[in-house]
Amino acid sequence: MGNAVLLATRAEAMSEWAEALRALDPSLEIRCFPDVGDPAGIEAAVVWTEHDMAELRRYPNLKLIVSMGAGVDHLLRPPGPPPGVPVARLVDARLTQGMTEWVLLNVLRFHRQDPEYRAQQAARIWRELPAPDAAARRIGILGLGALGTAAARALSGLGFPVTGWSRRPKAIAGIECRHGADGLAAMLPRTAILVCLLPLTPATRGLINADLLRALPRGAYVINGARGGHVVDADLLRALDEGHIAGAALDVFEPEPLPPDHPYWSHPRVFITPHAASITIPRSAAPQVVENIHRARAGRPLLNLVDLAAGY
Repeated sequence: MGNAVLLATRAEAMSEWAEALRALDPSLEIRCFPDVGDPAGIEAAVVWTEHDMAELRRYPNLKLIVSMGAGVDHLLRPPGPPPGVPVARLVDARLTQGMTEWVLLNVLRFHRQDPEYRAQQAARIWRELPAPDAAARRIGILGLGALGTAAARALSGLGFPVTGWSRRPKAIAGIECRHGADGLAAMLPRTAILVCLLPLTPATRGLINADLLRALPRGAYVINGARGGHVVDADLLRALDEGHIAGAALDVFEPEPLPPDHPYWSHPRVFITPHAASITIPRSAAPQVVENIHRARAGRPLLNLVDLAAGY
């Protein structure tokens, strides 16, 4: 039987992961892809988006797959995880904090008229713009998981009215919660800044399309920190060029890295970060990874187990 843990991510990050895992359990045998060794020796795989899922089917004693982030869509690409092998994701306080900071940064960027002031600076124009009122600018959040809930609470704490949308009913104190198709239709016309923190599933792919963008009020903003597949790029670019959408902050794209000739790079109303909104810090995430390895060995329930049918 296998007892080794395989790490598969960027080469420069694997040593940090290995150090963090060994600090918690020095008995762990860590292997860093592509130095797999005997495939039969691997019991757990801790992987990120670069890894080929077909590779995991070579490990006959695999008991656990862990995503190095909150998202798991990369693990569900064909052929998907080996049948019968459970998949866990990270729910980490540092990961949640990082995403909350990125969402706040971009909501405040648009709310406090930063693009307009930067344009005035470039033109050497000294002009005070009308003072914005947080209470008059409703934020809509797509997705009320750990990341969406934390962002919603932080924005509400700054005085923004917040509506959150999810597939199933949710209840969060101080947050107006909507769900389903009817809930989304009711939320969009009232949303001045739309934030996407949804998992990427077949049901949510392409959700931010021409129809959804038209349902937002003219002058609304779009912020996507979830996955690039949520946005139909051509539709968003058209809405920006027509002035219906006033600006967009995007951290995720399809494909990644964003091609050098993509229109987003040079669009004056698009703000880009390179999938860096919230970066997993191994020493923060390692405790739950090690705990899940121990649980898998003992046949106990896993933390943050993914529902493969639902896609998150």
